[in-house]
Amino acid sequence: MLLEFRIKNFRSFRDEAVLQMTASNDDSLQDTHTRETGLEKAKRVVNSVAIYGANASGKSNLIRALQFMQLMVVTSNQVQPDQESALTPFSLRPDATAFPTLLEATFVIDGTRYQYGFEFTRRAIVEEWLHVYETAKPQVWFSRKLDGRTGKYKYTYSDYFLGPKKVWEGATRKEVLFLTTAINLNNEQLRPLYQKFAEDMALSVAGGAIGVEFTANYVQDTKNRQRVVSLIAAADTGISSLSFDKKRGQQLQLNLASGRHETTEVEINMPQLGHLANGVTYPLDFQDESSGTQIIFSLAGPVLDILQRGRLLIVDELDRSLHPLLVQQLVSMFNDPKLNRRGAQLIFTTHDVSLLDSWHLRRDQVWFTEKDADQVSHFFPLLEFSPRKGEALEKGYLGGRYGGVPILAPLQD
Repeated sequence: MLLEFRIKNFRSFRDEAVLQMTASNDDSLQDTHTRETGLEKAKRVVNSVAIYGANASGKSNLIRALQFMQLMVVTSNQVQPDQESALTPFSLRPDATAFPTLLEATFVIDGTRYQYGFEFTRRAIVEEWLHVYETAKPQVWFSRKLDGRTGKYKYTYSDYFLGPKKVWEGATRKEVLFLTTAINLNNEQLRPLYQKFAEDMALSVAGGAIGVEFTANYVQDTKNRQRVVSLIAAADTGISSLSFDKKRGQQLQLNLASGRHETTEVEINMPQLGHLANGVTYPLDFQDESSGTQIIFSLAGPVLDILQRGRLLIVDELDRSLHPLLVQQLVSMFNDPKLNRRGAQLIFTTHDVSLLDSWHLRRDQVWFTEKDADQVSHFFPLLEFSPRKGEALEKGYLGGRYGGVPILAPLQD
């Protein structure tokens, strides 16, 4: 499970920003909306976090930072020697590219806390570290720091970190993460951490749609197909069955080096959703469905798989083309102990204020982004304003009490 995500100098975030998933001492909805970590200090984490803010305030950039860290861990070895990455630091200051960017994530894996992060520029990793807390005192499994004068790295290791370290050092180029290199050279000790990025994080930064491929593969299992149809039918779409037709289609993937989404032509199991009318089922091609139905289908597989496996789902604009009641249903699935038995988590951005004044979110699950006059994004929790229990959060948010809302200037004639 994710405990914390920390960023600095990434897109509109010039200063350090921290997303905390640790739960407060509030015992409201504790058994459904939070989960025990097994740690002494951070005893519980929340199952979901909602991020609110005006358009262009930085919500999507926080999600992009998570995506960029995932891509760095999984694919940094694919960047060619001396090739610049697609990193976008905060640009509105002199010599912007000289300032390093910080990305750090802290996970609990099998009861142990892993704090992993790195600082980097477009041309090189400046620093990289992994602190492991098997007790209250951290073990610095590895640390790597670039000497700006010599251009060489200084490595330090804990006795707990095993294996041919010099081999991994020699194989790690300045553009590549040590974690990525060690995994590619069969380090099994780091694999649980690597899998958190490579397998346990599902991201959508394109406005709610993850793509049909995951759900199409997921429903090849008969039980999974029934689960997906049941979830879609619960959204009152009129859909009662699901079949597939193989077609050529475009698969979208972000290239770390170029920063662009690239498409490749592949054969896709394109869904056909059956609509029941007057006792007869009529199949419709996927492209003929509403955008809301397409998003529901795209999210259904990842949501159900993540709940089954205890993974992390991160969605930008969860409410895009979805009715507020459906958004509430998706969020409530992560707070249902019968559905979420393995500690799955959800991080999402939204403008849907109907989630605020209900049992769907605790006060420690609500965060805001806001830009200042210098176009710098800031990130802060609702708890910073000490809201009372039972306070009308929707009214307070729309009234500007907590920030995170647009400041509308009068139109000029």
